Amino acid sequence: MAFAETVVVAEIHGAISPASADYFLRALDQARTTQASLLVLKLDTPGGLDSSMRKIIRGILASPVPVATFVAPSGARAASAGTYILYASHLAVMAPGTNLGAATPVAISIGGESGKATAGKNPGKGEDQAPTGSAEERKAMQDAAAYIRSLAQLRGRNAVWAEQAVRKAASLSATEALKQNVIDFVADDVADLLKRADGRRVKLSDDEQRLALAGAGIVTIAPNWQERLLAVIADPNVALILMMLGIYGLLFEFYAPHGIAGVIGGISLLLACYGLAMLPINLVGALLILLGIALMTAEAYVPSFGALGVGGIAAFVAGALMLVNINVPGLKVSLAFVVPLAVVSALALAGISAFALRAWRRPVVAGIEAMIGETAEALEDFEREGWVRASGERWHARSTVPLTRGAHARIAAVEGLTLVLQPAAPDSAPTTPKQ
Repeated sequence: MAFAETVVVAEIHGAISPASADYFLRALDQARTTQASLLVLKLDTPGGLDSSMRKIIRGILASPVPVATFVAPSGARAASAGTYILYASHLAVMAPGTNLGAATPVAISIGGESGKATAGKNPGKGEDQAPTGSAEERKAMQDAAAYIRSLAQLRGRNAVWAEQAVRKAASLSATEALKQNVIDFVADDVADLLKRADGRRVKLSDDEQRLALAGAGIVTIAPNWQERLLAVIADPNVALILMMLGIYGLLFEFYAPHGIAGVIGGISLLLACYGLAMLPINLVGALLILLGIALMTAEAYVPSFGALGVGGIAAFVAGALMLVNINVPGLKVSLAFVVPLAVVSALALAGISAFALRAWRRPVVAGIEAMIGETAEALEDFEREGWVRASGERWHARSTVPLTRGAHARIAAVEGLTLVLQPAAPDSAPTTPKQ
């Protein structure tokens, strides 16, 4: 197959995240390497992180290969960050029954509340009001409006509606978007898109190119395992589970050292930190989660009649809901997920604490402490010091009374490598070491 007759297809479904940005740039690099005629990005997203969105757009603007963003299949959407990506693409295409818009930026505050810088109509005068909100929110609004306006001007698309999508969260259906010069055309599927795009001229960064797509072969790029793993652990709900597994594992290893729990806990905690590091994390939410875990753990040791446990669950739920500072589906912690996790966490911590208490109260079964009270057998006749057999081993011993070969005495203490013996009870029989 000739390189010039190749069309690369990549698909992003869900929130725009670091994983989806890395995946798209890899597909774009492969399209460039193989000198593909076109890269088609099938898109269905509710929005996502601004940093990841801009990473994708920078790749599109610098690409020597034309990029067609295709909002598909029917029922899909290119909301928020998806609208910016659609405007930045060389070709903007939508399938019937899809929509785009609602591109108002979400401002992130330290308390975890998502505020929006809004502009609306003055009901009394019918004029646009100035954006409301904090100075930071107004700056975010102006920056977003200027960004999408520049993309619209670059591609010759409707800049007026683009600003409305940012300032007023306006949305359009595929048919309305075509009428208002927001997209280039409507297509049913990728094959229909290639048919309609064939012969069109697109402007690249350095020149203008005519698309020759007749008979082009389609190569679909799927996410690799690293990108799939990154997408999974970057989900705040999964990252929260990994964090809890890490904490449970380390607590279990601390209470009852075995090695396995510590290894699993350490790996889980590192993966959680890696996933959360890619998201806008609220420090207050993270501290509340740690406080909740500490209170639930303390409930097993302090007789608070459940007060610490209830307080711990409340702190954990509040912290989990505040953990991620963005209100985008797919990139936020769900309440329906947090409450069961908090209950399971409380039960798990109670179980670990109970296990630890039983382990601490269990009598010693190995080591020097376990030898105290056991019986030693004299290996020779001696009055003060000699050799005895204890716990299947040969020991030097010091006795308060003379012992004959084969006689038994009780181990009273262990001083370095010497056993201190006392007379055994007259009716005592040799005892075997504890196992």
